[in-house]
Amino acid sequence: MKKIVRKDVYFEEPGEKNTQEVLRAVLERMEETGIRTVLVASTTGKTGLVFAKAMKGKAKLITISYEKVPDDIKKSIRELGAILLDKQPLPMKKRAAQELKNALYAFGQGMKVCVEDAMIAVDAGVVEPYKDVISVAGTDSGADTAIIVRATKLEERMSPDLNKRLEIREIICMPRAKKWWD
Repeated sequence: MKKIVRKDVYFEEPGEKNTQEVLRAVLERMEETGIRTVLVASTTGKTGLVFAKAMKGKAKLITISYEKVPDDIKKSIRELGAILLDKQPLPMKKRAAQELKNALYAFGQGMKVCVEDAMIAVDAGVVEPYKDVISVAGTDSGADTAIIVRATKLEERMSPDLNKRLEIREIICMPRAKKWWD
């Protein structure tokens, strides 16, 4: 029986205070797996900039925001060689994705966003579909969750072709306590 044994990190509380530890865990997992595509959710661009500085020359970094990122932060991220996608529509706002969204929230807000960003990146054409990527997100601000996910197109997330379905392949880190929204 073949197995993989890795160290995962679980935080007692969610939030920005975990960002540096998430960054360390992601860099370690990149070395273990050889994965060199990293997605970082960053509403304001600040967390994306932290990761862009740390990963310059080490990974294809894609920062994703559903809001407009300020021009100075956008410029800094791009000067570091990262891709920035801002003003991205959130695919799980659609009624058809409500059950998946609710199931992912049981793992925390960051997990839902990590999965959502993997679909956004494929649909935007900056990530090749059906490849493993590392996806990072957080609760409110900063980063507290990171996973390895097989990225796929939104419409193929539950495809009858099992090789095209979205898969959460590994949890790198996440908070044990959750923050809930109604």
